[in-house]
Amino acid sequence: MALTKLGKYIEVSDLRNSDDKYGPDAVVGISTQKKMITTKADLDGVKLTSYKLLPPGYFAYVPDTSRRGDKMSLCFNNTEDTLLVSSISVVFYITDENELNPDYLFMYFKRPEFDRYSRFNSWGSARETFDWSEMCDIEIELPSIDIQRKFAAVYVSMLENQKSYERGLEDLKLACIGSIEDLKKNTKKESILPYLIERNEKNTQVKYNDLIGVGNDGFIIPRGSRDESTFYKCNIFYPRDFVYNPSVISKGAIAFNSHFEEPKICTEEYIVFYVEDEDKLSPEYLFLWLKRDETGRFMDFMNIDSVRNRVYFRDLENIEIPIPNIDIQRSIAKIFIAYNERKVINERLKAQIKDMCPILIKGAIEEAHA
Repeated sequence: MALTKLGKYIEVSDLRNSDDKYGPDAVVGISTQKKMITTKADLDGVKLTSYKLLPPGYFAYVPDTSRRGDKMSLCFNNTEDTLLVSSISVVFYITDENELNPDYLFMYFKRPEFDRYSRFNSWGSARETFDWSEMCDIEIELPSIDIQRKFAAVYVSMLENQKSYERGLEDLKLACIGSIEDLKKNTKKESILPYLIERNEKNTQVKYNDLIGVGNDGFIIPRGSRDESTFYKCNIFYPRDFVYNPSVISKGAIAFNSHFEEPKICTEEYIVFYVEDEDKLSPEYLFLWLKRDETGRFMDFMNIDSVRNRVYFRDLENIEIPIPNIDIQRSIAKIFIAYNERKVINERLKAQIKDMCPILIKGAIEEAHA
């Protein structure tokens, strides 16, 4: 099976929104994760007549690769709607789908090898770009259309299963949001501080050496290296403790320890606390509120004049939340926990699908050679 130029099967499209048929709701951005995303552009007052049309079954990519982490921003419109992309994007389509299957080609683009190829073949001085001629110049080993469709069907089936799972995830999210909004309207708010105890326990005997960091997604491996001789300064935290970074808690850098069964240590800069009586305040319920963007914005506003905008333990007095009876708290917390667990699973599913793309392409080529 000989190599052939991709340009033989694709053609550039320059259809524009010249009649202003499509509005801001049709505009999408293009991510390096090879998907369409909500645009980050401020479209207030912007004329969309110069935006390019992205009809169903069409591809689009951003030629500039030098500022995108060595990845190509590319997407495939597998919806039934015509969308709009920026005029700087290159839009193209397959001229004959009986020779090249669109889902098969998209699998080809989603491989890490394509990102490396497009980055290596990007040219320019101030800004390196992967222009249309380079796209057309790609040499691709193309199996028969039946083999393409066979392996593309596996990919599409996996993708549909993941999307179905994701829709269930959104239902859980809406249920959680609905419960919170109802509490905000019907339950009196209270300061959380009286329910909490700060833990000020140092690792003075260096009994523990498992140093854990905290990021926006919970506990993480510390980014910076640290000399073990300084572990005596670190704070100890236990199961069901909260740990947060006082400098960036407003951005979500707080974690609830429902994972580690043994004590761990964190940097002395972090603050550790726990709920004094879990029959009055559920830690999981509290965590739900502390992770909300609304709470983060309030903490930002609350500490705007403080040094480095730090939120110390005493500052938690200013955070007020509805505290219903414990059974209601636990019920809402269960929904929140289920949502977060499924969110992690969904991300794993998406990663597995992406990892399958090079395997499926390889399998298709090997079957064509068999």
